[in-house]
Amino acid sequence: MYHVTKWTLNRGGGQGSTITLPPEEEQRATQNEFKECFSLYDKKQRGKIEAKDLMTVMRCLGTSPTHGEIERHLQVHKIDKKGELDFSSFLTMMHRQMQQEDPKTEILEALRMTDRQKKGFIPASELRAKLTMMGEKLTDREVDELFKEANVKSNGKVNYEEFTKMVTLPPVDY
Repeated sequence: MYHVTKWTLNRGGGQGSTITLPPEEEQRATQNEFKECFSLYDKKQRGKIEAKDLMTVMRCLGTSPTHGEIERHLQVHKIDKKGELDFSSFLTMMHRQMQQEDPKTEILEALRMTDRQKKGFIPASELRAKLTMMGEKLTDREVDELFKEANVKSNGKVNYEEFTKMVTLPPVDY
């Protein structure tokens, strides 16, 4: 089962405070989050969602399944594209999806494609442009913080393997 190790409490729109939950509570919190999102798409309130909504629900919960992956999940559970699935099947699909997604590999692959000379480095300015203009766009301030944390000089080159290691490290508990 997927575990949430941090839970952010955000009251009144300000900065959230992060707390660490014990493993059993992590699992319960994660399952509750999944159930809540699942329930939003359970239009008839029968404990089932339509197969056509599976990708949307999975993406709402932070995964990035492709159409092919969704089709495979449905095939494994013998669910027609126009059919429905229950929460138990959904949990199994989420578990499999999360196991196969590896953010470290995805980031590394994206940065490798940027390295035209295949030397293991890309200009910091190019990385900044990609981070602020593509995908989930970061602000300049967020990129500055990321560069500072990863020890990247804004006018230098970025060793993208080291950068990927730094940005995918688990958060530090204080």
